[in-house]
Amino acid sequence: RCLSARQISHVVIYLSYFHDYHAHVICPLNVIHYVYLQPPPAKYGGRHTVALIPGDGIGPELLNHVRELFRFCCVPVDFEVVHVNSASTSEDDINNAIMAIRRNGVALKGNIETNHTMPPNHKSRNNLLRTSLDLYANMMHCQSLPGVHTRHKNIDIIIIRENTEGEYSSLEHESVSGVVESLKIITRNNSLRIADYAFRLARDKGRRRVTAVHKANIMKLGDGLFLQCCKEVASGYPDIEFDSMIVDNTTMQLVSKPHQFDVMLMPNLYGNVVSNVCAGLVGGPGLVPGANYGRDYAVFETATRNTGKSIANRNIANPTAMLLASCLMLDHLKLHDYANMIRGAILTTMNETRVSHTHTF
Repeated sequence: RCLSARQISHVVIYLSYFHDYHAHVICPLNVIHYVYLQPPPAKYGGRHTVALIPGDGIGPELLNHVRELFRFCCVPVDFEVVHVNSASTSEDDINNAIMAIRRNGVALKGNIETNHTMPPNHKSRNNLLRTSLDLYANMMHCQSLPGVHTRHKNIDIIIIRENTEGEYSSLEHESVSGVVESLKIITRNNSLRIADYAFRLARDKGRRRVTAVHKANIMKLGDGLFLQCCKEVASGYPDIEFDSMIVDNTTMQLVSKPHQFDVMLMPNLYGNVVSNVCAGLVGGPGLVPGANYGRDYAVFETATRNTGKSIANRNIANPTAMLLASCLMLDHLKLHDYANMIRGAILTTMNETRVSHTHTF
């Protein structure tokens, strides 16, 4: 029979070594000690349905690890699987995925490839999903993990990225042959909204400082508006220190003195760049989870959104980021006991002697 999450304390995870993204990582997942083969029976209000979007590359195999682990741990979550064909010019697949997320409220997804050889009117499926559902806040917790040897220790940075506008607005055209104009959209409402989200999160997490990352010295109107909105919101949170930093200096400071940062707030494109830099600081893209939040929906995935096609179907992809993303999803669903149990098992396994030399350089 299935017991409560508190009683399932002896799930043991062993992860082997393989090479992924130029780093020694831990994979594949083998849960070798379990006694619960069937999930608890469905009951009214007792289970959650989550949209599952496998995506491309290593996405399907990583999500299979999640499903296997959820089954062994009797997590009361059922998955509605929706496949999206990234090579198709039709938007039917992504519209079906969006409908599934609207129906269920929550999704767990692998990255969907955006091929730059597609025609100009082909929109990124990942971007289309985020804008259609108004998933305006991307949150990445960049944290040092046990057993992963990196240059900088004890890193603990939260990155908040505006997720629906900026350079990712899909507005570009070739007005004259050989001259392309790409529009960057910054709005007051969305800038105030993401700034307020960052400061509320900082207060809830007991953080002391929020740093706005910008390029207002060059883009005086666009990034200037974003920075001004951040300052306005900061005035309503006197208990939290606020400062700002130009994006090029930010990347240098991150790789040299990362401990100065606490919560980082930035527009869309800068968030993409800084997130990847921070992932490299703590061990690589296979280790860091990410979450996308809107007013009504939430989508969870790996933080750096790599498809990993070069290592797909070889069973060597690091599952850690996706497993931790599933824990964020469980926390969102208020299934904290299951989230803490799985997260604790992952971190304990990484801290064992046999994986203590996992590293990236």
